[in-house]
Amino acid sequence: MIDVLVIGGGNAALCAALMAREAGASVLLLEAAPREWRGGNSQHTRNLRCMHDAPQDVLVESYPEEEFWQDLLKVTGGMTDERLARLVIRASATCRDWMRSHGVHFQPSLSGALHTARTNAFFMGGGKALVNAYFRSAEQLGVGVRYNAPVSHIELDGDRFVAAHIGPRHVNGRDLPAERIEARACVLAAGGFESNREWLREAWGQNERGEWTADNFLIRGTRFNTGVLLRGLMEQGADTIGDPTQAHMVAIDARAPLYDGGICTRIDCVSLGVVVNRSGQRFYDEGEDFWPKRYAIWGRLVAQQPGQVGFSIIDQKALGRFMPPVFAGTKANTLGELAQQLGLPEGEFVATVQAYNAACQVGTFDHTRLDDCHTQGVQPVKSHWARPLDTPPFYGYPLRPGVTFTYLGLRTDHTAAVHFAGKPSPNLFVAGEMMAGNVLGKGYTAGVGMSIGTAFGRIAGTQAAAALGYHHPSSEITHDCATA
Repeated sequence: MIDVLVIGGGNAALCAALMAREAGASVLLLEAAPREWRGGNSQHTRNLRCMHDAPQDVLVESYPEEEFWQDLLKVTGGMTDERLARLVIRASATCRDWMRSHGVHFQPSLSGALHTARTNAFFMGGGKALVNAYFRSAEQLGVGVRYNAPVSHIELDGDRFVAAHIGPRHVNGRDLPAERIEARACVLAAGGFESNREWLREAWGQNERGEWTADNFLIRGTRFNTGVLLRGLMEQGADTIGDPTQAHMVAIDARAPLYDGGICTRIDCVSLGVVVNRSGQRFYDEGEDFWPKRYAIWGRLVAQQPGQVGFSIIDQKALGRFMPPVFAGTKANTLGELAQQLGLPEGEFVATVQAYNAACQVGTFDHTRLDDCHTQGVQPVKSHWARPLDTPPFYGYPLRPGVTFTYLGLRTDHTAAVHFAGKPSPNLFVAGEMMAGNVLGKGYTAGVGMSIGTAFGRIAGTQAAAALGYHHPSSEITHDCATA
C-alpha cells in the first residue's frame, strides 16, 4: 500500500508530494489532466509574494511581515484567519531556497508588472517552468505520477481516509475501468470549482431577466477544476469555510477563450484610464490603490454590471505604462467613434468621459506611486493617476469576469488537516485552492495564491508523512506548524 496519496497536479500538490517523499514516505500523485495540460492553475502563474526584511537576490528593499499582513487584511476586509495568514507570510520568507533545490529559478520583476519588484519573486519561465521543474524533481525522487486520473470520490471511515476512487474513463481511444486506490494518508490539492458551470450558476443565481449570471464568466485557468472532491467531502460532513460567490476574479479581455487564457488576457490599464459599463457609465474608483492590490476585485465589479461586461478606456498617454494584453485594443481618433466601435451609447459615453476630464485635478503624475492626480466633483471618484482622456488615439478593451479560483473550501488549521465536526482528521490533509478560503475570505493581492499553496502544500506533505512516523529532515516547516 502507498504511504501518501496526493490528489492534484498543481503547485500545492507538487509541494506536498515532494515534502512527503523527502521525509521518506512512498508517494503517488494523481493528476486529472493529461500530461500536456498538467499543473492546474499554477501553469498560468508568474510569481510568489514574499516577506523579506532586507533585499534578497531578485527582491529589492524590504517587505516585512506586518506590511504583508496589512496588505492582506486590507484586501480581505478582515475576512481571514490571522494565525493561518501569518503562517503563510512567514513561510514565504524561507521557501525559495527549497524551491531552488527542486529546479525552480527566479528572475527580477518584469518591466510592466507594476509595483512588484519589492513584494513578488517572479519564476523564470513562468508557472509552466515551475510546474515542469517540480514534476522532474518528483519523478527523480521516486514519486509515482499518473495522468488522466480524475478522482470521483473519497472513501472514508469516519474522519479517516481509506481510499480514492477513479471512475471509468475514455483515454486516448481506450475505455479504462474504475479503480480503487488505498493509501495510509492523503493530501487533497485538487483545486476549486471554477470550471463547474452548474455550481457557478447555483452560487450566482439569475438576474432580473432570468439569465444565469455565471454564464458570462470566463475561466482563466484549467478546465479540470470541477470541484467534484470538494462537493463530495462537503456531503460527507467535512467542515467548510467561505462564500461560494467569492473568488479570485479578474476583469479580462472579453475576447479571451473560455478556458486557459491565463495571464496574457488580463487587462492591466484600468488604473491609467476609466472603466465604463455597457450604458457608458463609470461604476468604481479606477485609481483606488496600486494595481497588484486591486486587479482581482475588478472581475467581481464587472460581474455586478448589466450583462457582466465592461470597457477599459485609455488614451495615447497610457501606452507603454502597462503590460499589453494578447489582443489589441479597439482604436479610434475620437471618443464618439470609439463608442460606435465598442457598441456603447455614444452620447452617454462621451458625457461620462467629459465629466471625468473636467473633474481631473492637475498634479504630478507618477504611475509608480500613489500620486496626487485625483478627481473632484464626480462620482465615483478616481483617487490616483487621474488624467484627462484628451490625447488621441483612444483605445478600448472589452471586459468580462475571468475566474481564476473559487474560495469556498475545506476548513483546516496550522497542520493542514481536514476538519470534521471541529476535529482534525488523523490522515487526511488539504492544501492549495481547496483551503485558500481560510486565508482569503474575499479579495486578492498579487502572488498570494502561490504563497498559500506553497506554504500549505509543504505543511500538508510533511504532516501526512509525520502521521505515518516519517519526519522531514528540515525542521523549518515542522517548527512553523508547531508555533503558528
